[in-house]
Amino acid sequence: MDNNSQKNYASALYTLITVFFFWGFLAASNGIFIPFCKTHFKLTQFESQLIDFTFYGGYFIGSLILFYASKIIKVDILNKLGYKNSIALGLVISAGGALMMIPAVDSGSFSFILTSFFFVAIGFSLQQTAANPFVVALGSPVTGANRLNLAGGVNNLGGILGPIAVSVILFGTATAAAPKEVEIASINTLYYILAGLFLAVALFFWVSKLPKVTSDEKVEASGKTNLPLFIIFVAFLLILAANPISAATGVGISVFVYLSLFIIILTLLLSLRAAGKDKAGWGAMGYPQLILGMIAIFTYVGVEVSIQSNMGALLQLPEFGGYSDSEIAPFISLYWGSMMIGRWTGAVSAFKLSRTTKTILTILMPFIAFSIILFVNHLNGTSVQQFFVYGICLVILIAGFFYSQEKPAKTLLTFGVLGGVAMIVGLLTTGQVAIYAFLTGGLACSIMWPCIFALAITGLGKYTSQGSAFLIMMILGGAIIPPVQGILADTSGIHFSYIIPFLCFAYLAYFAIKVSSELKKQGIDVSKLDVEASH
Repeated sequence: MDNNSQKNYASALYTLITVFFFWGFLAASNGIFIPFCKTHFKLTQFESQLIDFTFYGGYFIGSLILFYASKIIKVDILNKLGYKNSIALGLVISAGGALMMIPAVDSGSFSFILTSFFFVAIGFSLQQTAANPFVVALGSPVTGANRLNLAGGVNNLGGILGPIAVSVILFGTATAAAPKEVEIASINTLYYILAGLFLAVALFFWVSKLPKVTSDEKVEASGKTNLPLFIIFVAFLLILAANPISAATGVGISVFVYLSLFIIILTLLLSLRAAGKDKAGWGAMGYPQLILGMIAIFTYVGVEVSIQSNMGALLQLPEFGGYSDSEIAPFISLYWGSMMIGRWTGAVSAFKLSRTTKTILTILMPFIAFSIILFVNHLNGTSVQQFFVYGICLVILIAGFFYSQEKPAKTLLTFGVLGGVAMIVGLLTTGQVAIYAFLTGGLACSIMWPCIFALAITGLGKYTSQGSAFLIMMILGGAIIPPVQGILADTSGIHFSYIIPFLCFAYLAYFAIKVSSELKKQGIDVSKLDVEASH
């Protein structure tokens, strides 16, 4: 490769990483947009959570479309389009969704806004499926994990800045004498900017000379998976139709929301049982670690999203500070920042360092990342002294890293238990103690994704690629769990609704134990697996 090519590849990498920033920026800013919509449109907590339902549901639908398109042509559809064109097309779709948001907000129709979010997410699904392997392809495979860590760090930075930027656009800075009246023109400006950025990056990819990354790998047949995926799709639609069905039948909305969750989990468990009797035709789902991992990804994404999506409503309670919509951004930023803290700390193990250097960085990295979060919030005029006590939670995080020794099963069990304990503390207390306990859920979630992936795809052999696709589909949890917590909040109170994140962490701890047992039966020693193997 000549110098010119290297320059082009570096330029492509840096531009591609901006896509990771968009994902983090918009996903985190939902934590501000949700309470704003709840107030502006006078929604119930369940209705406000439909923003996450459509946003993460778009990922699920996008993954399904790719999966079945690949099955029809018997070759991965991304290989037909190429990673470059797939990302460009995804950006154009997201730009269309962003532009659609402008008339949606002007119309005052919440359903129109949800539709716009859905199209943004469909584009994100296509981008995300292509971007991760493309990042690895833009350079030496040996340093691929490092490039993904860099991209992940930029994603987390978007997660910190998203809530603050959207809060400033909607309500003004924290130093203002009083929150400004929300102006529709301000929201329009935000989405014009986002649409312009999406299109600019899409144009860059379209005209750039980038490496063509393709594969002629045939998509493995797995006919028996069609029925479970269809049932899960119907269960997804059940939440969307909960309001009109409830109005027509007189049956409470909560019945349909809980039923949707029940159907999804039961379908996966029945698939696990059926595949256990006869693996033929099940493809990747013939392996128990994969189906158990699908439930784990479902609950992981669900708890990660649900904690912060319902946080705005919690913080408005008098016993939790009685904060207004304009005052919650620092807490949402700290939550997503907690994800960055954990991931940056976990990334230390990706580099070949001496044990002493690695130990020192594992101790220092959480506080370096925490300082960045405080600095960004300080620039917005937020008084960050109130967050200093959160340092205690960082010490617990560091202890968890040292105890788990970079082993995926042990790491997942450790942080699953810590997350569950944090939720219990939050449920049994109020005020700052409870708030920080719930925010600690971000620290617990931060390192889980690579652990779940490593455990779920181990031993799949030729079905590894298909198994990865099924796991990505289970981002669906981000669409289902928040509305489930939202409907519980409407019936039993927002504080008690945090029993849902506790149950999610409980399953994740159980998965770490159960999958270790299943892999042991297959002659695989989980103690020899490395978290970084999944990057």
